[in-house]
Amino acid sequence: MPVLFAVAAIFAILVLASPRPAYAFSDEELRNVTEQLNHKSSTKKVEAIEAMAADGDPRVAPILNAMLEGNLFVRASDEHVVIGEKKGKVWNHIDVVSGEVVGESGSKELDKIKINNRLRGALRDALAALNLFSQDIGIRTAAVEQVMDARDPSMLPLLIRAIEREEDATLLARMELARATMALAAGETTEERLTAIEVLASETTPQIRAVLSQFVASAEAEGYQPEVVAAAKDALADVEGRLSMWQTLGDVYRGISLGSVLLLAAVGLAITFGVMGVINMAHGEMIMIGAYTTFVVQQIFSSVIPSGSPWSLVIAVPAAFVVAGLVGIVIERCVIRFLYGRPLETLLATWGVSLVLQQAIRTIFGATNQQVTAPDFMSGALELSNGLVLTYNRLWIILFSLIVVGGIAIVLRYTAFGLQMRAVTQNRRMAGSVGIRTGYVDALTFGLGSGIAGIAGVALSQISNVSPNLGQTYIIDSFMVVVFGGVGNLWGTVLGAFSLGIVNKFLEPVAGAVLAKIFVLIALILFIQKRPKGLFALKGRAVEA
Repeated sequence: MPVLFAVAAIFAILVLASPRPAYAFSDEELRNVTEQLNHKSSTKKVEAIEAMAADGDPRVAPILNAMLEGNLFVRASDEHVVIGEKKGKVWNHIDVVSGEVVGESGSKELDKIKINNRLRGALRDALAALNLFSQDIGIRTAAVEQVMDARDPSMLPLLIRAIEREEDATLLARMELARATMALAAGETTEERLTAIEVLASETTPQIRAVLSQFVASAEAEGYQPEVVAAAKDALADVEGRLSMWQTLGDVYRGISLGSVLLLAAVGLAITFGVMGVINMAHGEMIMIGAYTTFVVQQIFSSVIPSGSPWSLVIAVPAAFVVAGLVGIVIERCVIRFLYGRPLETLLATWGVSLVLQQAIRTIFGATNQQVTAPDFMSGALELSNGLVLTYNRLWIILFSLIVVGGIAIVLRYTAFGLQMRAVTQNRRMAGSVGIRTGYVDALTFGLGSGIAGIAGVALSQISNVSPNLGQTYIIDSFMVVVFGGVGNLWGTVLGAFSLGIVNKFLEPVAGAVLAKIFVLIALILFIQKRPKGLFALKGRAVEA
């Protein structure tokens, strides 16, 4: 028994001696300042909100959050402010100081404290400042961003206290940046402003550019010290220069991304056009067939494999190649082989085939767009602080297009079929005279080009909706790439696709998407006038004829 009494005594001493949480307000002070939120004047309410948020008392956040959400009331019985919590048909009254339920009533016993847009803004700013002391780093990070956007000098004392407590190095650097944005506007001495400018000049973000630009305009208007204005202008020029460099890199990336899509769409056309001289207007429909094959594969495996799994995409690539390649061989055997040497007639015939294929897809799948779910590893983006965004799906398509081109180059250079194809391309009559079955090569070549177009459809299904008109979006661009690079030349097609993609993306911010395509088309026409065979001329059947 004496032992039990001793343990109980020690426990009691520890409980009594344990430090109580230090609050900025006493209970009475917090209750009094909360009562000011019911003042008739919006100005008085804003002053009360700012006073409550000034010292970071953790009990303030639930009160201000309740007011923002319309759950702060005045109780009719004693005119005290309480937080209302609806439970069924009654409202619980929660004490603003203790946070405990102190009563309940119907809605008629509570008078809601009304707020307007001015008060909503003040509440959001105050809550952002209070969230600087949250235990959750995600909440603190969001709060820092809100404080930086607001740039309210009244939040500076709270931000300084948060900086003193912060342990995360990355978030601490962001807090120092937010502190500099406030000091730039509220600094009382030249040294304070120069220090803030130096901190801001080390960052490269559109947000910092806006802060410096706004400060330069106000500093010149208000007659700040010349050295402050000069330092701000130099910092702004440095930030704009770095942002311009990153913008250029972003345009190059977007151009390469567009070029990879054009490359996938055009590389199969380059093969068929170069070897066979066929103007294949149904090439876009081969892309469409590949996209719909991807959709069908994903639907078949959706009950077995999760939609975000990469396995459905892995299965769809060879399936699209086979399906589109077989359709291409059927078209060549049934239509194209009777029209060799008559390119205009192949254009009309394949245009008719494209209409038939589009209508067949509409009959089977309907005219509405179909959605293909991208695998998890292709979702999301790499976002850099300088505003550059690299989407994962585009990165994978760039890599995929290079792999496809590399595979085609290996087939053309190191296989017997590739040797025969090159022989037919360079001299069809001589190839036939040495025993190469030119008709056999024609069928397989057309099938290969169509199969590659089907693979392009797999890639395009990851960045756009699958529809019967999918191929029509890329058919004209594909012909432009092939003609520009040189008919039948694989590396000319690669260079042409990336060149047109990059030029297009550099023109779009200046001229707009439509005019950019028009300018590219005009430039291509002028280029063909000087070099009718494209960048890299390759002898083929069309040239021989």
